[in-house]
Amino acid sequence: MFVKLGCMRKSADEAQQTRERIVAAGVMQSSVEGLFGLTLGPLAESLGMSKAGVVGPFGNREGLQLEVVRQAADMFTAAVIEPSATTADGLPRLRALIDAWCEYLEASPFPNGCFVTAASCELDGRPGPLRDAMHDVVSRWRGFLREHITIAQAAGDLRGDPDDLVSILNGAAMSANQEIQLLGDHAAAKHARRIMHACIAQLQP
Repeated sequence: MFVKLGCMRKSADEAQQTRERIVAAGVMQSSVEGLFGLTLGPLAESLGMSKAGVVGPFGNREGLQLEVVRQAADMFTAAVIEPSATTADGLPRLRALIDAWCEYLEASPFPNGCFVTAASCELDGRPGPLRDAMHDVVSRWRGFLREHITIAQAAGDLRGDPDDLVSILNGAAMSANQEIQLLGDHAAAKHARRIMHACIAQLQP
């Protein structure tokens, strides 16, 4: 019995590791080719697997694409949100988020820059589950920013419309990603950081 249970655990662990390898490779391919450029043949070849073996754990290609979106969002969370988790809510947390956000843009874990920015542009005019998933990712991030802006306002540290500031901060980050990836401007993340902090400074009483 103990041997059988041990084999079952090993099999489950191996299946999970395989799933994680597939998703990680899918994230990298999608960063370069886009989510709709995620093709099973090249992905399977890069992993030394069959196409059926690659798609099997996810049911179909769309299931794999959705897992890729979730993984990319988790990577963003780990790089931008988690480092500021011990910072006080409100203005201190907002400043820490900006710093981590711009560091993430400068040293992106993805071959083609910010995955969320690229996927948002790819999916914004293509209704369906992938667009819905990315809509949820972006909405939660914007809501998180807005929450800390309103906390800072309640503490008397900021004034102005919170939605305006959310749009300004996101706009600066998206512009920096374009400048880095398309224009080859490696100082763009530092520029975006200055812009974001300057906007916040102007909104302080």
